[in-house]
Amino acid sequence: MKKVILTALIASTLVFTSCFKDDDTPIIIEETTIINNGGGDGGTETCPVVPVTGAITASTTWTADNIYQLNQKVVVGAGVTLTINPGTIIKGSPGTGSLASALIIARDGTINAQGTADQPIVFTTTEDNITCGQTAGTNLDENDTGRWGGLIVLGNAPASFSGDILESQIEGIPADDTFGLYGGNEPADSSGNLRYISIRHGGALIGEGNEINGLTLGGVGAGTTIDNIEVVANVDDGIEFFGGTVNASNLLVWAQGDDALDIDQAYSGTIDNAVVVLGDNSDHAFEIDGPEGTGSGQFTLQNATIIGNTVTANGEYADYRSNAQGNTSNIYAFGFKDSSDIELDNDGVATNYNNGLLTFGTFHIVLPDGVANVQDIFANKAETVTVSDFGSTATAVTMGNQTVGANTSNLSWTYANTAGGLGF
Repeated sequence: MKKVILTALIASTLVFTSCFKDDDTPIIIEETTIINNGGGDGGTETCPVVPVTGAITASTTWTADNIYQLNQKVVVGAGVTLTINPGTIIKGSPGTGSLASALIIARDGTINAQGTADQPIVFTTTEDNITCGQTAGTNLDENDTGRWGGLIVLGNAPASFSGDILESQIEGIPADDTFGLYGGNEPADSSGNLRYISIRHGGALIGEGNEINGLTLGGVGAGTTIDNIEVVANVDDGIEFFGGTVNASNLLVWAQGDDALDIDQAYSGTIDNAVVVLGDNSDHAFEIDGPEGTGSGQFTLQNATIIGNTVTANGEYADYRSNAQGNTSNIYAFGFKDSSDIELDNDGVATNYNNGLLTFGTFHIVLPDGVANVQDIFANKAETVTVSDFGSTATAVTMGNQTVGANTSNLSWTYANTAGGLGF
């Protein structure tokens, strides 16, 4: 796909005021025009690029006839609504540390990003040659990671922090940047709507061993809609829930570098209908932690299909750690190695299992070569606490004979299916 790029300064452009110490002057937005020759319908298409940096201080709408370029951190502040129309493409610029690009919805800010199956909203990198009217580019794939940051949504719903503090700073945002705070005492809090969103090629490094997740949800409340979300090729986790009460449905994570679905700090919502496809560098399909303070909250994770990786040494089913509390049920798993396991990581989580705070429903698992019994996949790694019947709800099945797992047809719209060729 050949492109010609023309740049012009637009005098009557948008102005955003930054809230960052390293970006404390107003930002003048330039508009770049991309002429796409041979893309989309095979004709010539003009697609302006609108760079955005700093704080969005007035409610605004992003439309599908532009590409919006995130330069460093862009923050939707309290009292402000960012509306993103179906089919809109948002591209993050490369950079690490304080220069990493990300879209952050601060507490009391709102995002109304509602794509459709035919016109998903796409978050990707400036290196992606996707342009207006398209749902996929041609020059990147699931192995292209860390090209920009990610999407962070922060709310006022409860989370369980060490020391029982009410709020905390999300990872990756400096402590004196107050737009990074999350948590509170409003379980029904709303941060808006995210529907039919594809997040690709993110996870920029923001500190030693610390990368941005594809989608970070910190203290997000049950008034928020999270439905039909895809994360592809993120360096760190696919989607991470830091406390909060929000429900999330129809999720797909493919080829993440760490864990696909990560639960922390007493997240107490329901995750329903999820597909995880591990890549060469992926760690766990599920990593589940519990409350860090005395506050409690139990997750529900149900109706998921998880697909392993037999090519490299990486790739596990699930790790339940650090006081995890909740229920996991109706899981279908296949394609894992004989060394992969579902584990209780320590004495605390083994105790929760014995006390009925951590429970498991039906698992259907296609046994890897070398595994004789499905219960052998379930491992108690606690040092002093023994458990009984761990893995008793699991059944070995042959491929295609499962009766639980995700309804993958709900996710047929995704890049993973249409361009990635996963075949849902």
